[in-house]
Formats: sequence, structure tokens, C-alpha cells
Amino acid sequence: MDARTAKLSGIAPENLYELPNGSYVDRGMFKTFGLYKYRPSLVANALFIALYGVVLLLHIYLGIRWRIWGFMTFVIIGCIWSMVGYGGRVMLWINPWSFTGFLTQMICITGCPVFFTAAIYVTLSRAIRFFSPEMSRLPPRAFYWLFISSDIICLVLQSIGGALSSTSSGASETGLHIAMAGLSLQVVVLVVFCGFFADYMIRYIKRQKSRLPPGEKAIALRQRLFFGGLASAITLILIRCCYRVNELSEGYRNSDKITNQGMFIGLEGVLIYLAVVSLLIGNPGFGFQDKKGRSSLQGTDSSGELKESAQVQHRSA
Repeated sequence: MDARTAKLSGIAPENLYELPNGSYVDRGMFKTFGLYKYRPSLVANALFIALYGVVLLLHIYLGIRWRIWGFMTFVIIGCIWSMVGYGGRVMLWINPWSFTGFLTQMICITGCPVFFTAAIYVTLSRAIRFFSPEMSRLPPRAFYWLFISSDIICLVLQSIGGALSSTSSGASETGLHIAMAGLSLQVVVLVVFCGFFADYMIRYIKRQKSRLPPGEKAIALRQRLFFGGLASAITLILIRCCYRVNELSEGYRNSDKITNQGMFIGLEGVLIYLAVVSLLIGNPGFGFQDKKGRSSLQGTDSSGELKESAQVQHRSA
């Protein structure tokens, strides 16, 4: 209602909620019909948009410098989705009942980690080919074909579930169940991936230590930082996905979890942003660049395998 209607409504001034466009709503109505039952923080969401813009530029710079096109593309898409999603929450700050804002943030913020995990899958596949493919229990290419395919399914389920929930203002049980299925599947996929990742690293390090003199490191410092960046990113994303599954466990309506903005900012916004920052160190160009600053992952033969000379050079680095 406009200011004049608000004055004539008989509602006490302290019970009126003023929207940024100058109109007013009853605070009781806001609490009843506002899905989140809070006004998204303009400062927090604008800050996330700015922070993702900064890390996006850094990833573009490193991707061009080291010519890591696949990795860079996935991270760029993920960052753009995140910025659009938080833009949707800014729309909800302007109007808590904005259908476009709710749909945008629901699909984009929920789905953006899929692109970051895809970048990790591709990178680990290349790292396995670089170090020692025979130590992996899965063929290197299977890592991105299997896990990226699973991520696409997760993204589709989360998007469909979010869209159904948006059109019903959170009342659709079908939308909730589909979104939960997508998030739960993503947790399972990440846990399985972490298992293969840890298994490979343990097997590889044990073999290297058996071949090296006592006290010598199995992996050079740069590669340790690189794998640490990947491990940190995937762990942060896994924690976030577990939080989102728990958040939706009570549904969209009458839920104490979905109405907790602090938890959302900390366990969704902060964790995923830190994961993207970790990928600056987990960038394959950082882990496998040669002395001229070029990525050794570009040194493949016609079959897609790394040239032996590049492998020998970097294992001794």
C-alpha cells in the first residue's frame, strides 16, 4: 500500500513495514507470507557480489596466463551464477515477495557449486595422468566423465526443485523432494569422490616414499599446496552441501532453519566463497607450471597423455 493508504488503514505506524520503493506492508503480513521471514541483508549480498567479482578476475588472469581453459571456464560460470544468485537476494531486499528474485537466488546459489566441483574433477583427472595414472583405481578420464555427469544430474534436479518451490512459494512438496534429491545426491557424489581422491594420494605417496631416500619429500612444495587447495575446496563444498540438505529437511514453511540468515551467510555464502579462493591455489597452472610459467598440463601428445619428458622434469622439480 502507498503512504496515504497506510495512514487510512488503521494499522499502528510501528506495525507498518516500509519497503525501499516507499510503499508499506503490515509487519504481521510480512512474517506470515515472507518465505524467509527476514529481509535479506543488502550489505552481505552486495559484498558477496563484489567479492565474487574480484575472485572472478583473478581466475580469468590465471587461466589466461597458464592457458587452463577448461578449469577457468567452469570457475567463471560458477562465479557468474553466484553473482546472479546474490543479485536475486538483493531483489528480495527490495521486495520480499519478488518471484523473480526468489527464483533467481534459489536456482543460482543452490546450483553454482556444481561448476566448481566440475573444475576440481577435471583438474584431478589431469593430475593423475601427470603423476602416476597406474596408481588410480579409476581411469583418469573416468573422473570427469563419471562425476561431471553426476553433477549435471544434481544441477538439473536442484533447478527443477527450486523452480517448483518458487512457483508455489515454498508449498510444493514435490519441488522440495526433488531439490532434496539433488542436494543429497551431490553429497553422495562428493563423498565418493573424496574417497577416490584420498585413496589415490595415499597410494601414490606411499609408493614415492618407498623409492626415495629417507627424509625426502614424495611431492614438491608447490604440488603439496596445489593438492591442499583442491582438498580444501572440495571439503568446504561438502560441508556446505550437508548444511543445505539439513536446511531443507524441515521444508520451506514452518522451518526454523531456512529462516536463519546468519547460518545461510556463514555456511552457504562464506564456505563457497572460500572454496573458490582455495581454487586459486588449486589451479592446475599453479601446481604444474614449468620454469617458463607455462602449464605442463598443456604438454600432451596426440592421445591426450602427458609427454614423458614433461613428467620427468616436474617430478624432479
